[in-house]
Amino acid sequence: MLEQLDPVILARAQFAFTVSFHFIFPAFSIGLASYLMVLEALWLKTGRGVYANLFRYWLKIFAVVFGMGIVSGVVLSYQFGTNWSVFSAKTGPILGPLMAYEVLTAFFLEAGFLGVMLFGISKVGKRLHFFATCMVALGTFISAFWILSVNSWMHTPAGYEINESGQFVPGGSWWDIVFNPSFPFRLVHTVTAAYLTTAFAVGGVGAWHLLKDSTNIGARKMFSMAMWMAAIVTPIQILAGDAHGLNTLEHQPIKVLAMEGDYQPSPNGAHLVLFGLPDDEEARVHYEVAIPHLGSLILKHDPYAPLPGLVDYPREDWPPVKIIFWSFRIMVALGFAMLTLGIWSLFARKRRRLYEWRWLHRAAVAMGPAGFVAVIAGWVTTEVGRQPFTVYGLLRTAESNSPIDAPAVAASLIAFIVVYFAVFGAGVYYLFHLMGVPPHRGETEPENVPTRAAGITPGSAVTAPVPKGGESHE
Repeated sequence: MLEQLDPVILARAQFAFTVSFHFIFPAFSIGLASYLMVLEALWLKTGRGVYANLFRYWLKIFAVVFGMGIVSGVVLSYQFGTNWSVFSAKTGPILGPLMAYEVLTAFFLEAGFLGVMLFGISKVGKRLHFFATCMVALGTFISAFWILSVNSWMHTPAGYEINESGQFVPGGSWWDIVFNPSFPFRLVHTVTAAYLTTAFAVGGVGAWHLLKDSTNIGARKMFSMAMWMAAIVTPIQILAGDAHGLNTLEHQPIKVLAMEGDYQPSPNGAHLVLFGLPDDEEARVHYEVAIPHLGSLILKHDPYAPLPGLVDYPREDWPPVKIIFWSFRIMVALGFAMLTLGIWSLFARKRRRLYEWRWLHRAAVAMGPAGFVAVIAGWVTTEVGRQPFTVYGLLRTAESNSPIDAPAVAASLIAFIVVYFAVFGAGVYYLFHLMGVPPHRGETEPENVPTRAAGITPGSAVTAPVPKGGESHE
């Protein structure tokens, strides 16, 4: 029975499964590293112990998330050799150096300062420790930079030539390869998504503890900071997503048409399909709920601008429309839900009820996982939308796999599923345990932290006055 399965489909399923597990950890660690940097900066600037205690609280969580991200990422590199050897051979001269740059810059930077960040808070001066935290945060961003450059090149290849062996090789400036047409848009959109993912996770944890004790200073502070991020950054992310969509329409129009469910051309302006059931066979969306001309207004900024349809392109170049049609809508719906929560928090803050409105806290708890779901939905939209190509328009997925039989791929897929759910299930359970512990209730600064090395006299950063009932609605 296994011999009858398609090894390409199995290899794709295996990579999709493992990278989906992996993606949620960098999405969290990128934002969490920057959050830790901000917390430590505020601690140094204000001397308030609440920031020091929140730093230590989230530092433990960051350590677990970072470790799980490293372990899950190692598996992906092996699959390039086991399941996608043809792809690796053809694209190696381009993608290999970019991956090496990521190791030489980001990984070495993180590895060099991670130990100081995790274990050096009571052994080095505050400023040196803060520098280590900044370097780890910078390292996570640089890692995202190179990985997204690699991924973006697969979507919008540039600066290459194809040699007599069929390999992609550099054909000009490396800057054309690194800064390929979709890379700047993808970098901004993905990193901002990581920040929002962290903000809503932090906000969900803070709201959970506020529901139990609305006077907890640490819970108040983390919830307030998270809601500021939700209110300010979510609109920026929506604008970044719009710019990314326009860039995708220019370079990958079939993907956008599949996302929108536009099977037929729209010479007088495309409508925006909100919901419906895509049907590839009939090339239409059944039971569609649509808004006239809004599709062209969003994609062309002109309600009457003509748009092609999927039927204008060869059917063998269509991606799986149903998958990306719905994954795109999940991502967009969660984005607007985040915006709604951010606006709600601003209204509560203006009414000075940010820490008292329990329905706001319940909504924040419910939205805690929203960032993770949104980044996975966005990844599915992007990567499934690239099909049937690994290098868009140049190298098909069916021509990229290793000459390996279906039973071997299926066996490794089953093994990955069992091991991942066991290992990462335990890791996620431990993360929930850490998040379930309430943050420190007071402003007392952690013990055994050197102060004189930081230029701060002992006792200058101890406790700060707390208004009656907790901190103010800042």
